[in-house]
Amino acid sequence: MKKPTNGPQAKHRVFVVDDHPIVRNGIAQLINREMDLVVCGEAEDEPQALAAIAKVSPDVVLVDLMLQRGDGISLIKQLSEIHPKLPILVLSMHSEALYAARVLRAGAKGYLMKREAVEKVLIAIRRVLAGQYYLSDQMQSILLQAQGKRDENAVGSPFEKLSNRELEVFRLLGEGAGSSKIARQLNLSINTVASHRASIKKRLGLKDSTELLQHAIRWVQTQSSG
Repeated sequence: MKKPTNGPQAKHRVFVVDDHPIVRNGIAQLINREMDLVVCGEAEDEPQALAAIAKVSPDVVLVDLMLQRGDGISLIKQLSEIHPKLPILVLSMHSEALYAARVLRAGAKGYLMKREAVEKVLIAIRRVLAGQYYLSDQMQSILLQAQGKRDENAVGSPFEKLSNRELEVFRLLGEGAGSSKIARQLNLSINTVASHRASIKKRLGLKDSTELLQHAIRWVQTQSSG
């Protein structure tokens, strides 16, 4: 990515992708107070982010997993392919234990939950800017333990069986979205959504759509309270 050339003390440029304007504003206020950081742009969904990032050439991108259109993991994959040297940091309300490994595989350099102290956001941004990874100490330990277990039959969370797209469909179901809304938000056909729903039921051992919906709602409630 191009670096700013307006002097030796130029600030690192941060791009923020989040579907909530209030959250984007709060993050911008936090970052813009810093001597070495400045928000250079923002977006609420995947298409906006891809177009704007190509124009403003940020030094780092903060990405939420929940977007107005598309989803965070898909955005991370695309940015990693288009801008392989651009560090990406995920800032999300969702469980680090479930999503951290997924976003790292997609190309992100770190994962931070929104409930963490604001100071950690700045620490995480500077760490990924320095070419390092950022995860909580607990998550680092979990990933190291998982790496040590090469047995594919090792028991883990049943949700680890879901693909990234299936997990997004499952989350949206739990948030009350019907198949048509899910199709629009994720840019999928109704048939593809139906296929994902069938696959989720099979992977999680659920017998019908009612059980799938109940399971999804409980999972979303657990995520929100956790």
